[in-house]
Amino acid sequence: MPRVGVFGGSFNPIHFGHLLLADQIVELLNLDRFLFVPAAEPPHKPAAGMAPAADRLRMTTLAVADHPRFEVSDIELSRRGPSYTVDTLGALATLGTLHLVIGSDSFLDLLTWRDPRRLASRARLVVVPRTGRDFDPEDAGAQKVLSELGLAGFARVAEGSGAPTPDPAVVIVAEAMSLPLSGSDLRRRAREGRSLAYRMPGAVVEYINARGLYGRTGA
Repeated sequence: MPRVGVFGGSFNPIHFGHLLLADQIVELLNLDRFLFVPAAEPPHKPAAGMAPAADRLRMTTLAVADHPRFEVSDIELSRRGPSYTVDTLGALATLGTLHLVIGSDSFLDLLTWRDPRRLASRARLVVVPRTGRDFDPEDAGAQKVLSELGLAGFARVAEGSGAPTPDPAVVIVAEAMSLPLSGSDLRRRAREGRSLAYRMPGAVVEYINARGLYGRTGA
């Protein structure tokens, strides 16, 4: 079956940090497809400062257009209410073997998500440590999440380490590079009319300017 990465988020806006991370995950795990899934109403994020869903979808589509394995799914925009990952994975199940890519902070918070045990049964979990922070699989918090989800353990995967274990009950810890970029900083730069160059694809910068997103009015 095809190996499919699933990467959800607000993408408010999408930037090179997201894209570099996704490209590395595709290589590390030898994925056939990688889906970016913009959330309509992220349940864990406030709506303030959120660009309209249609604009975030368009920016994401522009950003991934040149990558042969990247795709964008509008599945969370086509249903009403908050975007719950467990529902999204259920709807994508026919695409192949799903690999859900989440940050290490999100993994440690996973027990607060809707139906986390079912979520873990619908996709292989791929955890990416945040920039500047180590993720310790032996930490009590990580072990609690592992136990509550009924998973078997962790396996680190880095460049040159070879293929990860095929056991879906083992959480992959992907040692992928992430750039020190954040959506909040980029939105602030846009409001202040500062440069967005080298932080996101040019087509996304042009779209932000044309639509006046985040208070952007200049070139």
